[in-house]
Amino acid sequence: MRHAMIMAGGSGTRLWPMSRGETPKQLIGLFDGKSLLEIAADRLNGVVASEQQWICTNQKHQDVICKKLGLPTSQLLGEPEPRDTLNAVAFTAAVLHKQDPDAVFAVLTADHIIRPQEEFARCLDIGFALVEEDASRFITFGITPTFPATGYGYVELGDAIRDGARLCKRFVEKPDAKTAEEYIASGNFAWNSGMFVFHTGTFLNALERLQPESYAGIKRIADAWGTDHQQHVLDEVYPALPKISVDYGMMEPVSLDDAFSICTVPMDVEWLDVGSWPSYGDTLEADGQGNRSDTKSLHLDSKNVLCVSSDKSHTITTIGCDSLVIVHTDDATLVFPESEAQRVKEMHGLVDSDLQ
Repeated sequence: MRHAMIMAGGSGTRLWPMSRGETPKQLIGLFDGKSLLEIAADRLNGVVASEQQWICTNQKHQDVICKKLGLPTSQLLGEPEPRDTLNAVAFTAAVLHKQDPDAVFAVLTADHIIRPQEEFARCLDIGFALVEEDASRFITFGITPTFPATGYGYVELGDAIRDGARLCKRFVEKPDAKTAEEYIASGNFAWNSGMFVFHTGTFLNALERLQPESYAGIKRIADAWGTDHQQHVLDEVYPALPKISVDYGMMEPVSLDDAFSICTVPMDVEWLDVGSWPSYGDTLEADGQGNRSDTKSLHLDSKNVLCVSSDKSHTITTIGCDSLVIVHTDDATLVFPESEAQRVKEMHGLVDSDLQ
């Protein structure tokens, strides 16, 4: 049976001050009142049955997510604390495998704007079909690179399989700038979108082989799942799991293991990773001077300014500014040059706890 899990456990500190402990970035209504998580869930309409849709998130966000998405709590997989993406995927695989040993599941993100919907649905269907045909396959979805990014994983495309899918020669996580430029020039690399399709049994077998410590903890959780000890074991075991990403902990070593194969489904979509304020700005329409805003704004001799406000009646004005980001909330205002976007996370760590 086909399932889909959306990973929604990130804190989104680079979108402070709107992203806070109780309202992380995937829950902020940035898009006409809709959150990234709601948009990600909408992408599954008509693709995966609602009763086979799952959200893996922090336990403290379970209630608000259930309310927003209209999902029962039984389809929320609550992490006692974040332990990176490998454990989120393994947790999901273990729960689904206990219900259905032949379950195939997609791992999706709550960080992206993906358009058009039809292409996303078509590619996801191909990914499911490839794993249903051969359970040893690990499916990634490749995005055509538009610049030599150093913050994304890459897949090197190999021989064609069918329906545009290609074997993956190797998986490389976050290359340096020179290497990324070489990848782009070759025309034979795609960004790894962070979305996957796995057979639950195959994934757990690979976890046991490649990450035995993580597997031992996940197995304890799986054994207790559905019993009176479910929550106690989860709260005890999960926080002690080794913290590692699915890219480093699974995809890279699997790409070197002959027992498994990685296949890439090229996805011809607009793919925006909304992980910082400038990337959010890319989703907004610019005026003739490159200024973008999701609130009332007025600019005098300013260019390339991004204005964001949680209060849409609030007016932001600038004079003679260039490449500036302004974020306004009820209790905090953030201003920084666009080039310093990565330091918002640093600022988040400095503010008083009552503002987090």
